[in-house]
Amino acid sequence: MNASTENQTGGSLDVLKWGLTLLILAGAVFGNYYFSNESVLFRAIGVVVAVVIAAFIAAQTEKGRTFIEFAKESRTEVRKVVWPTRQEALQTTGIVLVATLIMSLILWGIDSLLMWVVGLITGVSA
Repeated sequence: MNASTENQTGGSLDVLKWGLTLLILAGAVFGNYYFSNESVLFRAIGVVVAVVIAAFIAAQTEKGRTFIEFAKESRTEVRKVVWPTRQEALQTTGIVLVATLIMSLILWGIDSLLMWVVGLITGVSA
């Protein structure tokens, strides 16, 4: 088999797997409503089991494998992040709040000035 034949075969199987995944998820939603008289605990367990099975099937597709690889790489990158200290976070939050307050006052002033000018021109006051 060459690469294009393998892609076509894998692609059709992927479509089948995605269809089965959507069917299981739709079944979980339908089952949750259909068995609405049953205990919430049992319905929740049923939905969780269905979602886990659907996720397992989706992980077997090409896009699923790509997503899992991306998640692993993202986790590695998050570990490399230098997180701010509590003091740095509080100072940055304070700066953002003060800047927001200043900008809101400036915009309020410009808005009031423009309303006053339009009121003078049109003779209508708000």
